[in-house]
Amino acid sequence: MKNLSFSLALIFLVCACNSSDKKTDKNSLAVNYVNQNFSEGKEIYNDFCAQCHMPNGKGMPKVIPPLAKSDFLIKNRLESIKAIKYGLSGEITVNGELYNSVMAAQGLSNKEIADVMNYISNNWGNINTVLATEKEVQNIER
Repeated sequence: MKNLSFSLALIFLVCACNSSDKKTDKNSLAVNYVNQNFSEGKEIYNDFCAQCHMPNGKGMPKVIPPLAKSDFLIKNRLESIKAIKYGLSGEITVNGELYNSVMAAQGLSNKEIADVMNYISNNWGNINTVLATEKEVQNIER
């Protein structure tokens, strides 16, 4: 009986230690995310996107959808990346407003698309802790 009690105590201790390690890992991931440098994405945005979506990401009412606080951008990750990669035409609804304009493909590399996606989805009130990668963008087809 004494050995059983000792074994149960040991199992509890191991589980408790593993549990706290997982919390530390999650916290360190959050710190790594918070410390991300989105400057490359910002530069791409300023060169290719700001002319239409505006430097503040607010777009143009009824013409160009906003990226700032954009429900579409966050809820439709695949479609958002696809729009940056291949362009977009047709109706979309952003923050309850209907938009029907054309966005041309900009000829960006997969890395540039991931960088700009990470910048716009973590700016102007948007938060997306799952960062886009070059590999993810590469795997997206029309």
